[in-house]
Amino acid sequence: MWYSQNTDAQLQEMLRAIGVRSFAELIRSVPETLQRRTLDVPDGLAEAQVIELGEQLAARNRSVKDVISFLGAGSYHHLIPTVVDAIAARGEWLTPYTPYQAEASQGTLQAIYEFQTMICELMQMEVSNASMYDGASAAAEAAVLSLRATERPRFLVSEAVHPHVRQTMSTYLSDASAMLQVIPTVNGVTDVEALDKALKDDVAGVLLQQPNVFGCLEPMAQAAQRAHRVGGLFVASVYPVSLGLLQPPGAYGADIAVAEGRCLGSPISFGGPGLGLFTTTQALVRRIPGRLAGCTVDQSGRRGFTLTLQTREQHIRREKATSNICTNEGWLALRATIFLSVLGSHGMRELAQLNLEKAHYAQRRLSEIPWIAPAFDQPFFNEFTLQYDEKVNVVRLNRRLAAKGVVGGLPLAQWYPHMPHAALWCVTETMTKDAIDRTVGALKALV
Repeated sequence: MWYSQNTDAQLQEMLRAIGVRSFAELIRSVPETLQRRTLDVPDGLAEAQVIELGEQLAARNRSVKDVISFLGAGSYHHLIPTVVDAIAARGEWLTPYTPYQAEASQGTLQAIYEFQTMICELMQMEVSNASMYDGASAAAEAAVLSLRATERPRFLVSEAVHPHVRQTMSTYLSDASAMLQVIPTVNGVTDVEALDKALKDDVAGVLLQQPNVFGCLEPMAQAAQRAHRVGGLFVASVYPVSLGLLQPPGAYGADIAVAEGRCLGSPISFGGPGLGLFTTTQALVRRIPGRLAGCTVDQSGRRGFTLTLQTREQHIRREKATSNICTNEGWLALRATIFLSVLGSHGMRELAQLNLEKAHYAQRRLSEIPWIAPAFDQPFFNEFTLQYDEKVNVVRLNRRLAAKGVVGGLPLAQWYPHMPHAALWCVTETMTKDAIDRTVGALKALV
């Protein structure tokens, strides 16, 4: 196989064929700030010089091993058992992409099948696909599925769903005739009265996040009942680690349950890549995006695995495809499978309990500081919102904390301007009591 670069004439011919005059016009939907980004590497460097430059740049980063981090909001620092790295690093998994002769890769298919089975058990849902890009794309695909399945034009999403997820949903639906309506919150959770007013017989579905972006626990069962009452679907976006203690989506009647699954055995890695979990009821199996691996027997009765359903545009006519997502996050799904098999249901409960107890200890200690108070009177799991005195600048305070090796709570004003003195704090099982106590002492000394 060789590589031959396209000539300028060939590039112009391709651009004319698709109806644009230039490459810049082709990528005009990409924000200009992203188009202008470069690696900023000087020309003419030798390989050794490039490596040295890369190492110098990398050394400017500080990982969660170098600091005490209370940052969550989607990327969570969890302990990864050593066995996950050991098994996932085996050579057999270096190319986890399922080939087009899928059944020739029985090991890969079995890993996907086991992943689907464990995710179904975790969510108490009937069907899981082989994973998606990330939690945000899974939520957006859930909205698309709801609109298609019900043939209705309106989808409701809570204001307390992570803003990045809502932005992804808006992008997905930007060229569709469907309407995405945001439901406000009251005291940190979705306003049920506002939800009731918005629910009409043209609503395709409702999406709530559990726990939500403020860390509060949502009334998922109530919302599901209300969505079903008007014939809509209910979509739950959940935090997988919390399911060791909280009710799984299947228990409160979710039709679709999605999640960001990176917390199951994969590192935070500067925010990516993610692992999108997507599950449904059996009634929606023909509409699920991505692909499913199934278990069967061959002519001799031996157990085997196969790609059972793949409604992707690569495999069926484009207009019949349920999604244009062309692959799954195979290696991260494998890591999640190893992680879940090592912990088991008992381990998941212990993990969730550790998160809960440490977060509640931290919230109590931080709330002892005179200028800090809980922002909401709601139950929470491992994230919570704190309200600072109006004289305290959240960003400036975080800079001073960072100088002491502590990453403080996420300022919420960037997403919710009406909360200029609020910050979202996260505590996982990796946080020690000593680190919490030292942070409380540092805050008392700062203000």
